[in-house]
Amino acid sequence: MDMQEILDEIVAHVAPLCLQGEVASYIPSLGEVSPDSFGICVAMADGEVFGAGDWQKPFSIQSISKVFSLALVMSYDYDSIWKRVFREPSGTPFNSMVQLEADRGIPRNPFINAGALVVTDRLLSITGDAAASVRGLLRQESGNPEVEIDALVAASEADHGHRNASMAHLLASYGNLENPVDEVLDSYFKQCALAMSCEDLAKASRFLARHGVAAGGTPFLSPNQSKRVNAVMLTCGTYDAAGEFAYRVGLPGKSGVGGGIVAIVPGRCSITVWGPALGPNGNSVAGIAALDEFTAKTGWSIF
Repeated sequence: MDMQEILDEIVAHVAPLCLQGEVASYIPSLGEVSPDSFGICVAMADGEVFGAGDWQKPFSIQSISKVFSLALVMSYDYDSIWKRVFREPSGTPFNSMVQLEADRGIPRNPFINAGALVVTDRLLSITGDAAASVRGLLRQESGNPEVEIDALVAASEADHGHRNASMAHLLASYGNLENPVDEVLDSYFKQCALAMSCEDLAKASRFLARHGVAAGGTPFLSPNQSKRVNAVMLTCGTYDAAGEFAYRVGLPGKSGVGGGIVAIVPGRCSITVWGPALGPNGNSVAGIAALDEFTAKTGWSIF
């Protein structure tokens, strides 16, 4: 199949959808992004890269960073993180605290905010600088040494991160943080504020399509660990719309309120889409439509 032709057709197909939904204005810096942008990139497991639209324009990766912090913790600490966070879909918004109290400080999964705070806390204990560790992994795997934290976005999140601060204090009250709350929050806001393009992210996540093999050809995760990260992405990566995402797209995926979504076709490729306008569950409207179209055109799905 002609992958470039497919991506060009997808960009044309989703163009009318780019203005549906709303940008994440509750983070002021993200609210300034033009909603009519759209990009898509496919990074094949064998090294080929294809892109269309705004595929080389950097954007705030936000919660997509949670995939990489989880992968890092698992690479250092194997599976001990699962003693502190569950692996179940939440069925509630990504910033909800209802289940956190009901489950006595154990977050439902690592991709909602409370779970990501626990993962960030563990990475902070292991490396001493969680955000720098995530940035280092992303630079290494994307091949782009200029991947950087957007200081304005990080400051904007910190200024408006009252709910995340509440979660962190609640986690600490249950003994599920190892480090001071302020340090965990600082690391969390910084890693969410990393800026990358669709090309960068597709390349950086390719190890999940290669059964854990990193860009340099050496193992980063074991095949079993890579399988587990992909499994949690499928069931939890798009918050309380994970069932709808699995139904429409049929791939492991992780979204962020910056409008990006990373999806994995194990053994074949990684895909990144970016459309800043979000639906009610915090996922890119155009991005989900594009991934739906991609799997329909290619026939690539885990089902």
